[in-house]
Amino acid sequence: MTDFIKQAAHVKPSANQLRHLKETPFYAFVHFSPNTFTGLEWGTGEESPSIFNPTELDCDGWCEAFVSAGMKGVILTAKHHDGFCLWQSKYTEHCMKNSPYKNGKGDIVKELSDACRRHGLKFGFYLSPWDRNSKLYGTDEYNEYYKNQLTELLTNYGDIFHVWFDGACGEGPNGKKQVYDFDGFLALIEKYQPNATYFNDKGIIRWCGNESGSTRYAEWAVVPSELCPLNMNIQTGAGPLYKKGTLDYMYNMDDNIGALSNILYSKGLVFSPAEVDMSIRPGWFYHEDEEPHSLERLFNTYIHSVGGNTTFNLNVPPMPNGKLNEKDIIRLKELGEMIKKSFENDLCKDAEISYLPYSDSETQQIIDIEFKEIQEVKYLELHEKIEEGQRIENFIVYRLDEDGIFQKFDEGTTVGSNRIMKFNPCKTNKLRIIITSSRDVPILDQISVY
Repeated sequence: MTDFIKQAAHVKPSANQLRHLKETPFYAFVHFSPNTFTGLEWGTGEESPSIFNPTELDCDGWCEAFVSAGMKGVILTAKHHDGFCLWQSKYTEHCMKNSPYKNGKGDIVKELSDACRRHGLKFGFYLSPWDRNSKLYGTDEYNEYYKNQLTELLTNYGDIFHVWFDGACGEGPNGKKQVYDFDGFLALIEKYQPNATYFNDKGIIRWCGNESGSTRYAEWAVVPSELCPLNMNIQTGAGPLYKKGTLDYMYNMDDNIGALSNILYSKGLVFSPAEVDMSIRPGWFYHEDEEPHSLERLFNTYIHSVGGNTTFNLNVPPMPNGKLNEKDIIRLKELGEMIKKSFENDLCKDAEISYLPYSDSETQQIIDIEFKEIQEVKYLELHEKIEEGQRIENFIVYRLDEDGIFQKFDEGTTVGSNRIMKFNPCKTNKLRIIITSSRDVPILDQISVY
């Protein structure tokens, strides 16, 4: 078992996953379709393209708002479940060709991808596998139709950082559900955008299990391959440690998917970090009667997602006129300012950090952080050297009190690419972190205190 645990500690991210975690931890989702004009969340596919007419489309304004929040990329719903395409697709009439926007010559995908590059943002897209408009849906021919549209998006809009696949799968006109050719879809991404990651509940960037911004207390990026069968990069384990075990019950909504008690029964482990997706408003598409969530909720979601070994994909839906609501713009700017203010003064820059063995164990460690003077501390940020694998399971944080005694005042579980601990503000001149459990020698890439 000791060998297996050490193997688990060396399951590593791909270059694309590492780039995604480090360069794009926070990005925008943009839900924009005929639903914006009908008030629906899931369109029927029978909506007329003539209703889609954003008369004041402002993709540069969107990007300015996203940049103000500290986002690094944007994902557009190029096609939602209603099947309407926000580009000039050669394979359907249910697209911008029959919209009054720019007299049928508009291409929202191009306008946004161009704006992203003007503002230094990466661009990606959502292409719903479920299509309630296509008469081919539910047949073998539909997969070819979908791959043709996927190829259009992968080849006509420059570099793509992230492709988003929804898991929805309804019945087609023939009463059958579509069997999606995900192997074929992913082969096209590999062919045309080899640096892109993709999201799917079973993929290399996986669903966190909800759409409310909630995160697990302990989030592992190293998970059983049974959970993520679309991630074929199985890195350890020729079979389960307990040969008669099964993980058939496991799903992304479960709590302890990466815990030792589960991975012992896996046929092999994969590196598949989670993505947290939620909307700035209750709905995914714009509804006039909704208000943006509070700054506190959004900031706490940022702390627990970006600071909880996941990425944060925050949806901001445009209004029917093609602009963002001013309330959302203000909230995004407030969020960006709070993030910047909270993490702009790293007290570790002038601190002495020492690493000490703990109980003569390779997998336990003491880290002392001593400031030159008493400081008020509110956040601790830890980064494992994730390119070497995710290892740390548990740690405790102590502060030195005025009597020179270390007082325990917080504890955490996994670290991974980024762990942010938010404290009740306290004053001290020394923090002590004890890593109490790690799957192999813990390797921290960076420590920051704010």
